Amino acid sequence: MTPRERLTPKEIQIAVLVWEGLTNREIGRIVGTSEQVIKNHLRSTFDKLGVWSRLELAMYVASHGGKNWPESDGVPAYPHAVGAD
Repeated sequence: MTPRERLTPKEIQIAVLVWEGLTNREIGRIVGTSEQVIKNHLRSTFDKLGVWSRLELAMYVASHGGKNWPESDGVPAYPHAVGAD
């Protein structure tokens, strides 16, 4: 099992949003949860992927296809509108 396969769909969605440069607050608004829940998801994602920071997470996503990372691994994309409230 690859590290990516251990991620939940929500963790994948949040990782892609981090790669897109969104803050925890912006991500929370998009996925409909609090900043603290986003932080919890990120902590779990960091552990599963073996990364230590948002920058490393963004680099991981970028090196695995960026926005196409979920689709290329057979995981459905999560549509969102950046800046939409």
